[in-house]
Amino acid sequence: MLYNDIKQPIRQFCFEGKYVCAEELRSGNINSTYRLTFITPDGSRKNYILQRINTVVFKDPHAVMENITNVISHIDRKLKDKGEDTSRRLLHFVSTKSGAYLYHDAADSFWRAYVFVDGVTAYNSIEDPNLFYEAGRGFGEFQKNLFDFPAEVLHETIADFHNTKRRFYAFVAAIAEDRVGRVAELESEIDFLFDRRKMMSEIVDKIDAGILPIRVTHNDTKLNNVLIDDLTGKAACVIDLDTVMPGSSLYDYGDAIRFGASTAAEDEKDLSKITINMELFKLFTKGFVEEIANALTKEEIHYLPLGAKVMTCELALRFLTDYINGDEYFKINSPDHNLIRARAQMKLLTEIEAKYDEMVEYVDSLIEK
Repeated sequence: MLYNDIKQPIRQFCFEGKYVCAEELRSGNINSTYRLTFITPDGSRKNYILQRINTVVFKDPHAVMENITNVISHIDRKLKDKGEDTSRRLLHFVSTKSGAYLYHDAADSFWRAYVFVDGVTAYNSIEDPNLFYEAGRGFGEFQKNLFDFPAEVLHETIADFHNTKRRFYAFVAAIAEDRVGRVAELESEIDFLFDRRKMMSEIVDKIDAGILPIRVTHNDTKLNNVLIDDLTGKAACVIDLDTVMPGSSLYDYGDAIRFGASTAAEDEKDLSKITINMELFKLFTKGFVEEIANALTKEEIHYLPLGAKVMTCELALRFLTDYINGDEYFKINSPDHNLIRARAQMKLLTEIEAKYDEMVEYVDSLIEK
């Protein structure tokens, strides 16, 4: 029974009411997530999220939670200064009975809990193009609210997360080790990534050269990490803050375009279905830039489309590296799932490359307005 697997952490948190039921949510690739339902003393239902943090990925859960709580506190002050009700605009964590935000169990697992945000939807696909405009606004507002937060105080919870040079070195090492004997079947995929090695490092190079500044970034800007208000259709809350770290605004923008403006799923097998939807690209870009234009430099805005290229290439690299290493990082649904994902990202990258000049022209037009 599911309850038997999670009853110990449930007992450690200060949930309101009496436990009713739990449901495992399988939408994420990293952590184990459960939605809990309680009946409060007044008879109403209250939902919570309980998560077991993946410590293979996040080796220091305390650092993860410190980053999250610091960032949320900063945004909370910003919103309250504007007179906003933050009950549905931020994640609200539940403390343990000892007053902490993490529970460390005897099996060396780390658990946390927060209030489930009601009246909102996390969309896995773009049912209405305006959703992607709102996602752009949501992620743009997130960065805008943090533009004055000192990024240097944040922990780098996944070392070199978007350091594409180091990720390429890891890719080369994986090929050399070939620990599960898969390299022989991957000649074309490996050549594809080697051909783009220089492009892949352009953001890192521009940061090192001082052309692009370091910001507080979300680093997982998929559509379903912006909750959309069911009544207003507006962006309400940015979630999944585990990878909040110092980085470039191009990472957040580029990953959102990679995920949301693609015409197919991240693991689409039929490559003919995969291209970049320019209408969606423009909608997200408009929403993002409208929110954050005054907080970014003109150079950052100009180079936003580079983020789409680099992030798509980086994810192809990560999926293929994980496949070569025997599928250690990402959850998979089949033995070739990571290979399917890698090939889909490679096809998407070729489509972005074909439309790159048009993308740059549109972004530059927003700067000029």
